[in-house]
Amino acid sequence: MLETYIWAFVICGTICMIAQIVYDNTNLSAGHITSLFVIVGAFLDLFHIYDVLIEIGQAGAALPITSFGHLLMHGAMKAVEEKGFFGLAMGIFDMTAMGISSAILFVFLAAFIFKPKS
Repeated sequence: MLETYIWAFVICGTICMIAQIVYDNTNLSAGHITSLFVIVGAFLDLFHIYDVLIEIGQAGAALPITSFGHLLMHGAMKAVEEKGFFGLAMGIFDMTAMGISSAILFVFLAAFIFKPKS
């Protein structure tokens, strides 16, 4: 059990540490780095590397933004296997629909409840 927590911390901590190093040593904004890490997660899933990270680090690999890229690619590849090339556009958001929908809902609720300053 303790080993699971340690691996989750190591995997998530390493991903976050790399992002912080990139942020500190480049002129990239946080938005650029976020987009870059989504692409990295998708690229790692293309070669099934991210699946290994999730198997080892479990929630530690599923938490960072790289996991979003992994899920986008995973859904797209699954839809292409089932529906062919035309499934690509349909499958991209299958596995991430719940996260995107909840983010939109919570942002709406926060905007509705709290008054923006500008």
